[in-house]
Amino acid sequence: MASKRDAQALPASPAERSSLAHPVEPDQARLDAATATFRMLSDPTRLHILWILANAEADVTALTEACGASRTAVSQHLAKLRFTGLVDTRRDGRRIIYRIRDGHLSRLIREGLNHADHVVTGEPTHE
Repeated sequence: MASKRDAQALPASPAERSSLAHPVEPDQARLDAATATFRMLSDPTRLHILWILANAEADVTALTEACGASRTAVSQHLAKLRFTGLVDTRRDGRRIIYRIRDGHLSRLIREGLNHADHVVTGEPTHE
C-alpha cells in the first residue's frame, strides 16, 4: 500500500499541472500571440462560432444553422480558426466535428460576451 508521502511524490497529471492563471510579464511573443487571438475574435461570425464551440462540439451544418451565415462563410471562418490553432477537428464517419482548442479561449469568449451583455443592457460592472 502506498503511503501518503509516496502519493505526493508522484508527478501530477497534465490537468493538475495546468493552471487558469499564468502570472508572467507579457514579452513581445506573448503580446503578439494575444493580439493574433484577439484579431481572430474581432469578426462577429467567428466570435459566434467560437461561442457555440465553447459550449459543445459541432459540425459545419450545425454551426451554419446556429450562426445564420452561409455554409461557405462558416467553412471559410473555420479554416481560419483551424489555421490559427483556435479550433481542432475530429472525424465522425463522414462528418468533421469542430471543437474549441482550450479552456483559456473558452473563458475568454464567455467573459467577452458577458462584458458585452453589461454594455448592451447597462447592467453595472463587477469584479
